[in-house]
Amino acid sequence: MAGPLLRSLWSSTRNTLSSSSSPSKPYLRPSALARTFSAATAATDATLQRSSLLDPARLRNVAVIAHVDHGKTTLMDRLLRQCGADIPHERAMDSISLERERGITIASKVTSVFWNENELNMVDTPGHADFGGEVERVVGMVEGAVLVVDAGEGPLAQTKFVLAKALKYGLRPILLLNKVDRPAVSEEMCDEVESLVFDLFANLGATEEQLDFPVLYASAKEGWASATFTKEPPADSRNMSQLLDAIIRHVPPPSADVEAPFQMLVSMMEKDFYLGRILTGRVSSGCVRVGDRVHGLRNKDSGVEKIEEGKVVKLMKKKGTNMVLIDSAGAGDIISMAGLASPSIGHTVTSVEVMTALPTVELDPPTISMTFGVNDSPLAGRDGSHLTGGKIGDRLSAEAETNLAINVLPGLSESFEVQGRGELQLGILIENMRREGFELSVSPPKVMYKTENGQRLEPIEEVTIEVNEDHVGLVMEALSHRRAEVLDMGPVPGNDGRTRLSLTCPSRGLVGYRSVFSSATRGTGFMHRAFLTYEKFRGPLGNVRKGVLVSMGYGTITSYALMSLEPRGTLFVTPGMETYDGMIVGEHSRETDLDVNPVRNKELTNIRSAGKDENVKLSPPRLMTLEEAIGYVASDELIEVTPKSIRLRKKYLDVNKRKTMSKRQKE
Repeated sequence: MAGPLLRSLWSSTRNTLSSSSSPSKPYLRPSALARTFSAATAATDATLQRSSLLDPARLRNVAVIAHVDHGKTTLMDRLLRQCGADIPHERAMDSISLERERGITIASKVTSVFWNENELNMVDTPGHADFGGEVERVVGMVEGAVLVVDAGEGPLAQTKFVLAKALKYGLRPILLLNKVDRPAVSEEMCDEVESLVFDLFANLGATEEQLDFPVLYASAKEGWASATFTKEPPADSRNMSQLLDAIIRHVPPPSADVEAPFQMLVSMMEKDFYLGRILTGRVSSGCVRVGDRVHGLRNKDSGVEKIEEGKVVKLMKKKGTNMVLIDSAGAGDIISMAGLASPSIGHTVTSVEVMTALPTVELDPPTISMTFGVNDSPLAGRDGSHLTGGKIGDRLSAEAETNLAINVLPGLSESFEVQGRGELQLGILIENMRREGFELSVSPPKVMYKTENGQRLEPIEEVTIEVNEDHVGLVMEALSHRRAEVLDMGPVPGNDGRTRLSLTCPSRGLVGYRSVFSSATRGTGFMHRAFLTYEKFRGPLGNVRKGVLVSMGYGTITSYALMSLEPRGTLFVTPGMETYDGMIVGEHSRETDLDVNPVRNKELTNIRSAGKDENVKLSPPRLMTLEEAIGYVASDELIEVTPKSIRLRKKYLDVNKRKTMSKRQKE
């Protein structure tokens, strides 16, 4: 019934068109009509698209920056809850398993919230100096920053680093003095911290407008912020509304042109099994919608190079703790897109008619390097599933794409030199690879030197230490062997019996010192460090480590053998563990290495002995974590990393080869 009706309608329409058409204007074919209609529809859609986009004047892009443990992630939780987001657990922004285990932020995260008809794109950043590259690449995405400072501690080493980056990009930070609910924090102390922050702004070359920064007082733990100092705000003000209002009032909206062609600088990248690469960045100009043709560009010495052309498959935006699909986005907004397989961080995604790439973010150079290689120990291949140099190289290349602060250079015999900011950053990479089933051998960290005008320069770090008065002597003695120089020393305000030290120390001297520091201060001190500058080489380090006990037997470690080895030093192993020639089983009590046999069994005879083997009592061994092992090993040693164990070993397993190589080094 429907078929004849449609045919009659089409024939009548054709007759009408043919009769009404003149010889000079022949009638349009159905395909031509469709093309004309689709072009008109596309133009109409584009107009509607721009009118439906969020007004850039109602956007605010803000980064939360601070020193480690000053309360950034807790503050983000309270802001999300204030704006109605569903928070499944504390520290909701820490989505990586290692972040939740260690209580630190490793990677920058972006989310958005609505407040008073305005949309706030908030960026949570790490506080450790090792992850400074995460701060550097996201500061260019925002127009404002909330500088969180602990009201009890004041500005510390990493506060200076993140603030310098924010001021360099012309941001005007909002100062938030956090943890004012602590009993020791008073209004006078807050005024003193505020003046210290002002001095820090001035020393970093802030403009007059940046020096006129607004100040708020908050307790992120209790979930409130106030424009005036108080420890108990009224019940109707125990929320974050004053901080959110201050962000809207003091942070300027993005200056963006919606009518210009689409351009976006990629600042973050992640991979999805179904969508491929998900590129996140701030839209610099124009608007983008699902289905648009785009291409990736990158700057090279020879000019702008086109990487790949494709179609926008999906547009996404983080709202609260959920990723939401969107149809379009305009200039000034921070979005994620899928559809391109080749562009990575620092590249530009634009409309196909644009051939101009946006300037990339300049990162500070790496200061430390480690060599990753294939695990060639006698116990290799027992735990892991990824063993070859090719797989290790592919994994490191993928890491270098998503983390610009890491450089990977191919080395000799299936080894790779990995350059980064510190042993914590490289330790996180090794831990992630270990959990993914990789087996590898890792060399001790080496500092990256520079040579200028014939002089050898080394990286110097600024160190802030706070310890009890009883431990000052031990800390000063240890750091003197590591070529540290004291800049300032004095009591901590509000804490009787505590001393704060400000020092400069070579990066090579601080490698492995954190575990020594924790032992020396009985866990009561804290130490923070941040890269300062390159200076003239300060000379060789003093005696910072003793010799080691090296196994010269293969098999299972026995308690009988360890009983006789205990007086020789501190053991790293327990009975029942496997060992091999060249494996390090303990620390010697003297400065030299000692070859020992930890697999020796008790000789059996026909004579009954008075004692029993069950009476063997050993002291608990010193079981090293990955970070402690990275800081402990010497230049002629390696770390064997497998999914189930971490072992220390000599680079050359054969004792005769070790003696030969040590003689060559002396010569």
